Amino acid sequence: MMQKLQRFGAAMFVPVMLFSFAGIVVALGSLFNNPTLFGSIANPGTAWNSVWDTISAGGWTVFNQEGILFAVGLPIGLANRSRGRAAMESVITYLTFNYFVGAILSHWGAAFGVPNFDKTQIVANSTNNGLTMIAGIKTLDTSIVGALVIAGIVIYLHNHYFDKKLPEWLGTFQGSTYVYFLSFFAMIPLAVLTCWGWPKVQMGITGMQHFMVNSGVIGIWIYTFLNRVLIPTGLHHLLYIPFQFGPAVVAGGLQPYWLKHLTEYAASSRPLSQLAPQCGFQIYGNEKIFLVPAICYAFYVTAKKNKKKQTSALLIPAALTSILAGVTEPVDFTYLFAAPVLWIIYSVLSATMNTIMWCFGLRGNMTDGAIGIASMNWIPLWQNHWKTYVMEFIVGIIFAVITYFIFKIMIEKFNYITPGREADDEDVHLLNKKEYKEKKAAQAANAGDPYIERATAYLDLLGGPSNIAELSSCATRLRVTVNDPDKLGSDAEFKANKAVSVVHHGKAIQVIVGLDVPQVLESMQGLIKKSDSDAKVSSGADNPYIERATGYVDLLGGSANIQAIISCSTRVRAKVVDMAKVADDNAFKKLDAKEVERKDGNEVDIVVGLDADQVVDEMKGLL
Repeated sequence: MMQKLQRFGAAMFVPVMLFSFAGIVVALGSLFNNPTLFGSIANPGTAWNSVWDTISAGGWTVFNQEGILFAVGLPIGLANRSRGRAAMESVITYLTFNYFVGAILSHWGAAFGVPNFDKTQIVANSTNNGLTMIAGIKTLDTSIVGALVIAGIVIYLHNHYFDKKLPEWLGTFQGSTYVYFLSFFAMIPLAVLTCWGWPKVQMGITGMQHFMVNSGVIGIWIYTFLNRVLIPTGLHHLLYIPFQFGPAVVAGGLQPYWLKHLTEYAASSRPLSQLAPQCGFQIYGNEKIFLVPAICYAFYVTAKKNKKKQTSALLIPAALTSILAGVTEPVDFTYLFAAPVLWIIYSVLSATMNTIMWCFGLRGNMTDGAIGIASMNWIPLWQNHWKTYVMEFIVGIIFAVITYFIFKIMIEKFNYITPGREADDEDVHLLNKKEYKEKKAAQAANAGDPYIERATAYLDLLGGPSNIAELSSCATRLRVTVNDPDKLGSDAEFKANKAVSVVHHGKAIQVIVGLDVPQVLESMQGLIKKSDSDAKVSSGADNPYIERATGYVDLLGGSANIQAIISCSTRVRAKVVDMAKVADDNAFKKLDAKEVERKDGNEVDIVVGLDADQVVDEMKGLL
């Protein structure tokens, strides 16, 4: 269940990645059309105003069509195959659902508690009696919730029925058409249920909005703490997305709400806590600007003297990326693995800092780094709200100092292996999220299981699960396609972990494991699954001739030990260099050999049957 929730949360993040850029565009449009800052040139009707208004209109695309965006984005993250088709199926089904809702309320709105459906005019920045326009369709405002539910239904149908083979006379309805056919009829009862139940849900959401706005210090602290501490699980997406882009606090989400009122806030001298009391949930970007650089400095100070230069080369870009762009992943997942207790402390400090800033009146849309925060907050609002921002920096700097000393003291006291404190024969390295999960998966593996031990070793030597594009096996070999051959370990390291040999063909690698390759592959498959890698892992049977040919080459001592090979009726006849390197008869019989004869002159006959010619052809190809 946890893995499914993590995958769902990650899929929700697919469309969210567009919101930061769109938010900056809208904020810049609001900034440059602010007469207080730019004078009469920014007044309505001027060319300057028209240009920036046009640019802002484009920026609003993502926010105005966020339902469609999530309907498209979720299948991209969750469909097992043909994700482009799944996205198409999802968006047309989402539109179909809204057409159904609109038609039902148009005919029977009074029966569902929406008596004035046809008369209600959709107006910007209004609740519109719970209605909205989606792609020109008047419908109930189900926000991103409706989009996610419908996308989830389509993804299920796509994963189960996209490949279903229909009778020949129905062949034209296979694939996406069949999925849409099923989705179409599934939407009818769902639309009826939505018309009946969603107005009641909207009343509940309104009540929850009032509760969240009035929850004060406790609500802000809990929200900010959970939003940080849940990052390793991936569940933080499920927490903040309904606040930032959904109806948890205000209709349409806090980010679009803030941007719509940005010009109004900039022109007012009233405190932000009065202008936008509900916008205190979106100030968690401050930890990326103040606390993460302090953590990086603590890592540098506690690094070994001989590694300080290497450590600073990694930490300075990481700190700048956090400050400017709000991307903290490399730093977060490095010490999260080395010292999980530091992560809890960091989460507590983040929540406490943001809550104190909230107490001093800070409100806004501060979820990114300095670039995003400045464009949506500091620059447009500085003239009338600079005192609030000065206090923000004072609190942030104080907590940065506190964070630095806590991390430094704990790292030194408990000897945490943070960047720069690795063994002398290890390079300084910052982990990303995938690498963190890979290490956790390897750590959780049963050390007493020889197959898992070898699987873990082979994964590391292959550059980790993130470096594996495809993985399968034949009789005695792991067949691997890697993304970057430069990340591979040496052949000697593979052999030190009981590999017989390694065959290199560019990105195609074969690790000769032996007859227990199925067990090793299964263990590797489990480790890769735990790491959330996108590697394609196959446990199915290979071409039977290749299977046997590969096995016989290995059992004959490898290609270097084979001088010549021919087929003779039902036999594979090989001349080898060293008979001592040839495996015993039982090993050959496990690969369907009927009998093995060893002759003078280092000649070996393997009785395989009437398909000896095909087996020899494949063996020659391997040689």
